[in-house]
Amino acid sequence: MNDSALTPDRILDAAEDVLRRYGPAKATVVDVAQALGVSHGSIYRHFPSKAALRDAVAERWLHRISRPLAAIAAENGPAVDRLHRWLERLITLKRQKVQGDPELFATYHAIAEAAREVVQSHVDELVGQLAQIIESGISRGEFQIADPHKAAKAILNATVRFHHPAHASEWNKADINEDFVDVWRLILAGLVQESR
Repeated sequence: MNDSALTPDRILDAAEDVLRRYGPAKATVVDVAQALGVSHGSIYRHFPSKAALRDAVAERWLHRISRPLAAIAAENGPAVDRLHRWLERLITLKRQKVQGDPELFATYHAIAEAAREVVQSHVDELVGQLAQIIESGISRGEFQIADPHKAAKAILNATVRFHHPAHASEWNKADINEDFVDVWRLILAGLVQESR
């Protein structure tokens, strides 16, 4: 491949392949360049450092989760239904990534753990989507919440067991879905009662 055909997306595709093959500890920028048939300097023209490349990989991976959730947040219709579907979709997406390819998930998780700012941006995006749903629920008279952003953050924190990679070992437990139903009921009860 010549340098003029090299795009950030092609580099990220190659970086994902290299990470899948070698893992985050052994994968290098030189490996990515070799996979593309270019010099490592060509990679650095698009990503100034190995850390920047890894951050971009983590951001792309996390965006694959946030993008379908954004579509639910932007829908019209009852906020209760959208909020429930949003949470279920987040849980499903995370479980699919873990159970579908555990080794690759572990690789991405390790990269995301190192990309703290990227992860925080992702969390902020998720909180913003939840707040968007809650705000629409307030305007429709479904929710009685004074601070949608604070409520959104609390909901994400309350459901962390069901979607955060640190809890992946619990996702195969027989009662995990029942536990989510119980947490959902508490969340809903809190949203429909006037906060004190």
